[in-house]
Amino acid sequence: MSKETHQYTNNEITIIWKPNVCIHSTLCWKGLTEVFNPKERPWIKMNGASTEKIIEQVRKCPSGALSYFYNEENPGETDKVAAE
Repeated sequence: MSKETHQYTNNEITIIWKPNVCIHSTLCWKGLTEVFNPKERPWIKMNGASTEKIIEQVRKCPSGALSYFYNEENPGETDKVAAE
């Protein structure tokens, strides 16, 4: 399996998307269409909602294909960050 990942940032957080892990549950885009839209490219628009709303939606990803990190705390980190 490929280790391909894509990163999207709004300068506060970075979203990591691992397409080969994604199970296409549709929870991300059905819950926050302002950010996640699989019909557009790029499909993640980080300026579509607040950082808090984006984090809330990413945490709902059942496969772990979506994760995030705070840019100032974990530059380069690619694991899901627990709630503070």
